[in-house]
Amino acid sequence: MDQFERYYRFDNIIRRHRLPVSRQVIEKELEISRATFQRMTRELQAFGVPLEFDRDRNGWYYQQGVAFELPGMWFTHGELFALMTAHELLANTEPSLLKDALEPLRKKIDVLMAAEHLGAGELPKRVRIIRVAGRGPGLCFASVARALVERRQLQFDYRARTTSTDSSRTVAPQRLTHYRDNWYLDAWCHERKDLRSFALERVVNARVGEKAARNIATNKLHDHFASAYGIFAGKPIATARLIFSAHRAQWVADEMWHPAQRGLFLPDGRYQLDIPYSHSRELLMDVLKNGADVEIVAPESLRNEAIAHLTAALKKYENGPKAAPVLVFCGVTE
Repeated sequence: MDQFERYYRFDNIIRRHRLPVSRQVIEKELEISRATFQRMTRELQAFGVPLEFDRDRNGWYYQQGVAFELPGMWFTHGELFALMTAHELLANTEPSLLKDALEPLRKKIDVLMAAEHLGAGELPKRVRIIRVAGRGPGLCFASVARALVERRQLQFDYRARTTSTDSSRTVAPQRLTHYRDNWYLDAWCHERKDLRSFALERVVNARVGEKAARNIATNKLHDHFASAYGIFAGKPIATARLIFSAHRAQWVADEMWHPAQRGLFLPDGRYQLDIPYSHSRELLMDVLKNGADVEIVAPESLRNEAIAHLTAALKKYENGPKAAPVLVFCGVTE
């Protein structure tokens, strides 16, 4: 433990006790000797910390009403590493999204880490974040975020992928969701009179309104958006029962598919996983990527959907590969 981290922990000990704290208690918690304790209290008092000793109660305390700041950094080494890692996660989630806002924070963290000999500039080189098939935050992220935190209504134009139809919406934004490298806005839609989730990259011409946004209770948002599998909203309509091979079970048993999932190992080493869902599309996509290492046992409707998907896929391979079309380019060359 370095000097400044010891100051920080000492401060925590004093603040969390209502009564003066004995030297023995502090030495035990900080795992320090009496000589180190005495040196530390002298240093803190020299820095202007209003540290006093109460002889009647044999303990140390802070004088009431005296403002002060501890010297050095305000983070332990663990907290500083966590902060830098969080910065890298945010910066790599969407490289252009928060670059300008986060850059000053990164520079300050680098200075602190250099001062404490913690390898400034090394963490970005040692953290690898891989984004797969992310569609980006779109052009209106800043407007959406502003309406969200200011609790104001938001107007925008939207083109739904499933129907390819354009619509204008007025919504009360509730929260942003980052899911599988893509951004979604959960909101109360005034046109549909219900909660809806909007893919942020499909939002255009966003305008922050003057009217206050309606607030939806957190438990209602959870019931609507998070009670079933994946990004699709709504109450679960069924529970899928999946049986994974003993080989695949080594990974699946440690995976979190849904907070309400139930899993157990079968006597032969296979793994049974039960998952509530409201829409089958995303669940089937995730199940079928496991190939022959998984079987949908129930419900029968979900099993039949999987059979239809696999049958259609198999037909594409029955007669061999189709020849790719030949592209002919006409033009003038130099």
